[in-house]
Amino acid sequence: MPPISIIIVTYNAAGTLQACLDSIYRQQYPSLKIIIIDGNSTDGTVDIIKANLNKIYYWQTEPDTGIYDAMNKALKHITGEWVYFLGADDELYDDFSKLAFELEDNNAIYYANVRTRGVIRSGKLSPYQMAKHGIFHQAIIYPARVFGRYSFNTKYKVVADNALNMQCWKDPDIHFIYKDYIITHFNHTGASGAVRDLAFEKDKSTLILKNYGLRVWLRYLVRRVKGRG
Repeated sequence: MPPISIIIVTYNAAGTLQACLDSIYRQQYPSLKIIIIDGNSTDGTVDIIKANLNKIYYWQTEPDTGIYDAMNKALKHITGEWVYFLGADDELYDDFSKLAFELEDNNAIYYANVRTRGVIRSGKLSPYQMAKHGIFHQAIIYPARVFGRYSFNTKYKVVADNALNMQCWKDPDIHFIYKDYIITHFNHTGASGAVRDLAFEKDKSTLILKNYGLRVWLRYLVRRVKGRG
């Protein structure tokens, strides 16, 4: 099976990292390459990484400027045709492997569902829903070729993945495929669930117009003015 690089970025994640790794080890898909980029943790995270070295493809620890700086570092070490980003406090479900076995179009970004706060999100999304809300990054498996063209804009500290997906939506060589699986338990207490990305919010309208076109942008603008989202 084509290898899937699973990227985990960590900073003081000792309380959750082992459970995250164990959820990967339980997968039926046989070719998963774990890449961990640690931000110079001080709480025992590195000890957990070292205890799992026989199952980790690559790791490093050094200071970084945030989640997406670490993800960009990880992308230099990916192997295989597919890339997946998993939070250190998230856990994979068995459906991850079911989706992985269905990957066949390396021009496609595959996305599925996550479970968070006891609710399944997000289902198949329309272009407007993608532009407005984005896709949980834990729901997406990317073809590696995406990262030959794009990287994460570290200007956006919390939702740079949304900005990247917007670029991919506009790219005529890339398309999105939805599969009805629940692949991950997303822990909403991480950075993406607790902090607003003010830089992204400031640029969002412009990014929607640039990448989704006039019709989606006008709908977004009208509904924002009406306070309906």
